[in-house]
Amino acid sequence: MQTHARAVVIGGGCVGAAILYGLTKRGWTDVALLERTQLTAGSTWHAAGLIPSYARSINIGRMIAKTIEIYEGLEAETGQHVGWHKCGQLRIANTRDRFDEYKSYMSVAEVQGIRAELISPAEARDLWPLLENNKEMLGALYHPDDGHIAPADVTQAMAKGARDRGAKIYLNTEVRGFERMPSGEWKIKTNQGEIICEHIISATGNYARQTGAMLGLDIPAIPIVHQYWITDAVPEVIERKRQGLPEMPILRDEGFEGYLREEGDGLMFGPYEKTEHLKLFAENGVPEWFGADLLEEDFDSVSWNWERAMDLVPALGRVGIKANVRGPFQMTADELPLVGPAWGLDNVWIAEGVPGGILWGGAIGYYLSERIVEGGNSLDTSELDPRRFGDYANKNWTREKVREAWGTHAEQHYPGQDMPAARPQKTAPSYDRLTQKGAVWSVLNGWEMPNWFAPEGVEAKDQYSWRWTEKGKYVGEEVHAVRNAVGLVEMTPMTKFEVSGVGAEAWLDGILANRLPKTGRVNLSHHLTKRGGVQAEYVVARLEDGLFYLISTPRAERWNFDDLSKLLPRDGSVQLRNVTNDRGCFTIVGPKAREVLQTLTEIDLSNEAFPWFGVQSGTVGLASDVRLLRVNYEGELGWELYHPLCYQRHLLDALLAAGEAHGLRLIGLQALESLRLEKSYRAMYRDMNPELSAWESSLDRFVRLDKGCFIGRDALVKAKEAGVARRSFTIAIDTDGASSLIYEGVYHQGKLVGRVTSGGYAYTLGHDVAFALLPVELGVPGTELEVPILGERCKARVIEESPYDPEAKRGRM
Repeated sequence: MQTHARAVVIGGGCVGAAILYGLTKRGWTDVALLERTQLTAGSTWHAAGLIPSYARSINIGRMIAKTIEIYEGLEAETGQHVGWHKCGQLRIANTRDRFDEYKSYMSVAEVQGIRAELISPAEARDLWPLLENNKEMLGALYHPDDGHIAPADVTQAMAKGARDRGAKIYLNTEVRGFERMPSGEWKIKTNQGEIICEHIISATGNYARQTGAMLGLDIPAIPIVHQYWITDAVPEVIERKRQGLPEMPILRDEGFEGYLREEGDGLMFGPYEKTEHLKLFAENGVPEWFGADLLEEDFDSVSWNWERAMDLVPALGRVGIKANVRGPFQMTADELPLVGPAWGLDNVWIAEGVPGGILWGGAIGYYLSERIVEGGNSLDTSELDPRRFGDYANKNWTREKVREAWGTHAEQHYPGQDMPAARPQKTAPSYDRLTQKGAVWSVLNGWEMPNWFAPEGVEAKDQYSWRWTEKGKYVGEEVHAVRNAVGLVEMTPMTKFEVSGVGAEAWLDGILANRLPKTGRVNLSHHLTKRGGVQAEYVVARLEDGLFYLISTPRAERWNFDDLSKLLPRDGSVQLRNVTNDRGCFTIVGPKAREVLQTLTEIDLSNEAFPWFGVQSGTVGLASDVRLLRVNYEGELGWELYHPLCYQRHLLDALLAAGEAHGLRLIGLQALESLRLEKSYRAMYRDMNPELSAWESSLDRFVRLDKGCFIGRDALVKAKEAGVARRSFTIAIDTDGASSLIYEGVYHQGKLVGRVTSGGYAYTLGHDVAFALLPVELGVPGTELEVPILGERCKARVIEESPYDPEAKRGRM
């Protein structure tokens, strides 16, 4: 084995081979792959090979399309057969909610560039005549370009493509340890010797937790066990082939919760195991004996799926079974892979927790190699970043969540749905009190956070649908309370960092695109990518010379901390502390906020003494060392109170008591979403992300090109000189019964011209407000548009920024 390489991929499954292939396609030929046994030996060889492009996320949809594009070109490039069957995919809707889901998906399919259509029950039966007894069908979603592929063949083809460009593949090479060298390079220790490299890419499938442990990482993924059966020859399939008819599309019917497709002259049936019957694998490490092995058949765990499938597709029950294939593959809490930088480690990359390596292989190989070689991605891959999970995602938590994720895989899911497993986990001291007050809980970064508050007599249980529900009435009341009186928002899960030291100011100034605030002041600043995209958004408060307080979204705690930590100077002149768990936060906001808060503190809250975007520290009630920031996400007079967590129970009671005479109301996340839309406040990872430049996200007022060098400045200068072709604009949508969500297409004179990046109902305004990425020439207030919502083209129009209080007079009250 060679002793040096630029990059080493660990793992010879479909994902590992795809990454090696991707690196060589981008010109890195000094790369190697280490596989403990043989290529495809893990989960790859026994995979069903399905390639479904269905995903409501524009980013996931585009990534899957990339997988299909790569696989379709492999045969011509390598001369190796890959077994690609473009037979299409058919998804049956038996309920209104499922049909609503598919209607909503159709709003984004064209944006993704994916062909899809809603078809009638009769058309669905024409495509799948063996589906004889479904009497409940309302319609179906059809993807003509989906299909299935031979897992081992496509993996070997990518391996050949990589070898042809100079990559080396070492089989029977087991990784046993890692060592960081004084040079910053990595030494990988194996049973065949040592190899030193600049970059490590871990794609070890079922071994992810073991590989991670050797690197000091707790990888939040655990394999689940899934199975499928292959039948003997089915006469109807044979007859179709005799007639020269095309292969039937892959069938998914919520009636039997599984998939059916042709396999040779028979059928392949893969039922999805329910949570209570789901088995996990290798929770404490893959057994020594396990290699290219299968596990024993488990019919009892899916017997109901079989019974229902044979009822709906009688042909399935008229033939014998030829084979059962049961084996493990990786699963994560959100059924998405972990792809990107490893936290706390330089030049270590993760491609683990992949639930469907065949589906994801091509895309992971393309976009991870792009990030490694070129320093960024051409589309937003944030949904896959492994740092989206924090340290709460320990093995016990992961165990419960992967069981829930796969065990409910085929069930109906809704926008914003919070699943119940492993909850509550992280709770602030306010939790019990707010529960008594009717809190309906959501979860962010492991923390419980109120979604909305159920009034007395209303069940404190969330209501999920693709349409409006009764809870909208109560969310609207919360919004009106903030606009007309005062609200209290529990914001403890917000990510909070302290930056200090003699070099703190210069260091932060070289990272953030905005000028740093003066002592006692606050502003909004962005950490950009080298390409000018938005990597993070911070509220920055300068508490004193050499001490800054940074606040960002809860989702970004591990992510932002890792990005900043990797930029720290080595001379110790800057200290970065994560104080998220040390301080809680309440926002007191609304025109009566000053009246409520002034009774609890000797700090003068007048405009003269405490201006807008100011920060002061002091006592509130009996709580010491409270950091009061006169900023908020709601667009009203208000303060965010960052307090030592030990004072939170007292502080909550004191605020509730002081607010009673002023109509104070508890406010949840859903009201917060409406309030920020009304103010045109962009949201991180939706309206701002690494793919869109700061100009495209309309963040011009937060970017100071004249302040000196900062990350991304050169890219922004070039983009400005070239001309910005599209931007984020605020639009109003006439809605009735359902609201825009995210990623819907935006149409002008019947032509697709852009997409929604986030949207929802604005209770103060009485219509939907959304942010739309549009060509700049269409961003003129009054421009008429259309946005499809649940299959209906709704009238829309561009409006001025900040439709509520555009001059920000309310915040300065």
